Order: sequence, then structure tokens, then C-alpha cells
Amino acid sequence: MWILYLILYIVFSVTFNQFYKISVKTSKNHGDFTVLLQLLAGIIVLLLCPLFKFTWPTNYTVYIFLGVACVFYAIADRLNTTVRSGIEASTFSILSQTTTVFLILAGLLFLKEAFVLKKIIGAALIVASNILIFYKKGKTHFNKYVLMGILANLSLATAFFIDINLSSNFNLPFYISLTLVVPALFLIIFEKLKFVNIKNEFINGNKKAILITGSTWGLLTFCSLSAYQLGEVTTVAPLCALTVITNVIVSYIFLKERSNLLKKIIAALLIIISVILIKL
Repeated sequence: MWILYLILYIVFSVTFNQFYKISVKTSKNHGDFTVLLQLLAGIIVLLLCPLFKFTWPTNYTVYIFLGVACVFYAIADRLNTTVRSGIEASTFSILSQTTTVFLILAGLLFLKEAFVLKKIIGAALIVASNILIFYKKGKTHFNKYVLMGILANLSLATAFFIDINLSSNFNLPFYISLTLVVPALFLIIFEKLKFVNIKNEFINGNKKAILITGSTWGLLTFCSLSAYQLGEVTTVAPLCALTVITNVIVSYIFLKERSNLLKKIIAALLIIISVILIKL
């Protein structure tokens, strides 16, 4: 079953990445658009709830940690919408891998995990792959979208770090829905968004692309967590990294992203190698 979930994860992840890029092009307000996708994803993944037993944590601290994690999920989701609007989908898939680097650093600094050379080399390869992508004509070109992307990945890594193993306390699809809907509510409150404007993002946008993006968001998260639960982490993680090079190839064909193709392929391969080193 883990192989099936892995294949579905790759399919949903690549589809999500491609159609997010398409759908965000018609967005009038990135805050409203982010909430629209979060709510769609959160509602759709609830359809899988009957397949799992409903469980609820009895320790109130679980809810506190989940709430704090959702704040960082909200920040990451909001920033990533703007980032996706400004860089290519293939480039975004490579940039997003820096989340792994932040998680390794968090483990070393806060969990006092052992210093493992192969993990450090793996993290260095991820950094190198990103430098390769953004290195142009004798200088490294970091625009505001790249910097926002790095900040989003730091926020996402923080959320992952906080809610490690929390999903086991809940019905899995319901938990995934919470990590989408609660951040959406935070964005509505703090950005003072109006539901009429959120609705207009759908009415005036690319409805097909929005529906596909929203549907695949929750499903790819579900398939990813299921693959990790049923398979071995050392096997699943490197295979999940195949989404990077798959996104490069599909973006070349589907979105006509033809610039720096060789560098993107080399960067994607470096990331795959880095994940294998990290998970060995």
C-alpha cells in the first residue's frame, strides 16, 4: 500500500504545483486566494474521514501545540502564494526543499541530535542546488520572491517541528483538514478578509485550475503521511524527492518553462542525492 500512496503523492504533488501556478495568475488578492484554496482543500480531504477511526487527544497540550503550528502554517501558505506568482513552478519545487535544511538545523540546535556528517553533506547539497538555480552571470540573484520563499520554508519547518507526531492523535484526514482550515481562519482574522472577496476569487478566476489545486492539496498531504506511516522512512523519503525532477520535466512540457533547464535538472538530481544521504 505504501507504494500506491507514494505514486499517488507524486501525481498529486506535481499536479498541485502545476495548477497552483496557473490558478494564481488570475488572483486579485493573494490573501483571499490562499484562503480559498485552504478551505477547498480542507473540505475535500474530509471526504476520506469515514475510512479511518475517529480519535481525539485527551491531553489539552496537543491542541495548544496544534494551534501554534497552524499559525506558522498560515504564514507559510500565505507567503508561498505570492512566491508561486513570482517564480517558475519548477524553480519553486527546488526552493521548497530548503525546508529540510531548516529541520536538520532545528534537530541539531534544539533536540541536541548527534552531528551526522552525511546529513550535513545532504543539507549542503540542497543549499548548493538552490545557489546553482539562482546564480546568474557572476552573481547570485536573490529577488524578493526568493527571500519570501526562504522565509516561508523556515515557517513551514517550524510548523513541522512543533507538530511532530500530532497526527497520530487524530483521525488522519480530519487532522489534515485542521491544518488547512485553521490557518485559513487565522488569515481571515489577521488580514481582515471578507468572504465576498474570497468567493469572487473563485468566480472571477480559473475555476478548473482552482478546483484541481484545492483538491490535490489535501490529497497529496494525505498520501504523503500515509506512505510514511506504512513504509520505511529511509525508502519513502528519497522517492518522494522524485517530485522535484518530475516537476522540472512537467513544467518544461506543460508550462513551457524552458529557461535554465540543464541547471534545474542538475539541481533536482542534487536534491535527490541529498535526501538519500540524509535518510540513509
